[in-house]
Amino acid sequence: MNHDSVESLDSESKQKLDRMFSSCEEVVGIEHVSNILSGSSTHSGSDNINAYIGLEPSGKAHLGWLVLAETMKNLLNEGVNVTVLLADWHAWVNDKFERDMEKISLAADYMSEVFRVLLDHPKEGKGSGQIQFIRASVVMDNGKYWERVLRCSKNMSLSRVRRTFGIMGRDEDSSEHDLSAFFYPALQSADVFELEIDIALGGMDQRKAHMYMREVADRNNWVKATCIHTPMLSGLKGASGRMDSFDHKMSKSDPNNAILIHDDSKKLQKKLRKAFLEIGNPSSAIFEIAEFIILPRLGEIIVSPKPEFGKPSTWDDIESFTEAVSNGTIHPFDAKMAIASGLSKILSPIHDYFRLNPTLIESINEITGET
Repeated sequence: MNHDSVESLDSESKQKLDRMFSSCEEVVGIEHVSNILSGSSTHSGSDNINAYIGLEPSGKAHLGWLVLAETMKNLLNEGVNVTVLLADWHAWVNDKFERDMEKISLAADYMSEVFRVLLDHPKEGKGSGQIQFIRASVVMDNGKYWERVLRCSKNMSLSRVRRTFGIMGRDEDSSEHDLSAFFYPALQSADVFELEIDIALGGMDQRKAHMYMREVADRNNWVKATCIHTPMLSGLKGASGRMDSFDHKMSKSDPNNAILIHDDSKKLQKKLRKAFLEIGNPSSAIFEIAEFIILPRLGEIIVSPKPEFGKPSTWDDIESFTEAVSNGTIHPFDAKMAIASGLSKILSPIHDYFRLNPTLIESINEITGET
């Protein structure tokens, strides 16, 4: 982070930056946005700061989407135009829905609707504080885009590309017999330049792709977007392997290891009852959900044990809640049920919406085989 560019801002602009990025775990290259706030040109040359997030349409939404939505909402509130790139061809390269583009397209419709609900149906368009949903297949439909892909590929070694495979949820050896996978980081980089993006948003698992993009920008003397990364939620079973590989992240590929936004209170209690949480161990998805989902939206965690096991208590900061569980003041089971109750409140409006508008969720259930 270039602190000099931030320090030169007036107090109002500094506060604006803080509000935009308050829910991010990391900001890389903040100088691009801070320079815009000081009067420099945006990537597109327009008056709008443009942000984007690229997401593969690949199935039902899990809680991680709420973390992304929190930052998206912060950007929209500060007048940033946000593009959700529905990365249909990227999903095809990554073998989602067995490369059935009809199913991928349906999942893209569902993804758009979910983010509309999560963001309280913001205005859509190219203007300040508006959101756009664009399919990668539309962006790709011109020769200039493919020229960018080639330029994003030039002078990048295969070993350099392999190091980005984590962005697809793959290990470095998984695509030895799949040439299309080696184009994935070049495609993702080309998206940023083609859409004239100022802020590239993703989870921490997208960091390597963003660093690849910034390296491409340096080599071609292109605008280098600010990259912002949100925290990753661990799977309910707990972390495993190298932490920076994100093999422990919450993923809808294992529904029992993830909270889906469509899970009702009964499912929430069942899943969280089995979630990893032990006294004395501060590492648990329970604490992450408390910090990044419950507290930002509800402001408190209400623990309500059965009367014979203790009195109700309310917690309004993650440190004291984590410490209370870790030292045994709160029983792990009661902590889990408190999180289940909080999630039920947060997810209730989403459930209500899709109950009244069931077409898309019914179609997703059909192609995923889930209910």
